[in-house]
Amino acid sequence: MADLAMPARTDAPPPTRRLIAVGTIRRTGGRTITVRATAAGVTGTSRPAVKP
Repeated sequence: MADLAMPARTDAPPPTRRLIAVGTIRRTGGRTITVRATAAGVTGTSRPAVKP
């Protein structure tokens, strides 16, 4: 398979910060709550906990 990666620009300064994503999973009260935040926005779900 061809390598389609673009070379980095050499004339641009490096970014000062680059946060890709942050998230958390919490299991409480018989529910599983997930939250994920990116530069594009925040998403989340609340579902019944999965029983083994």
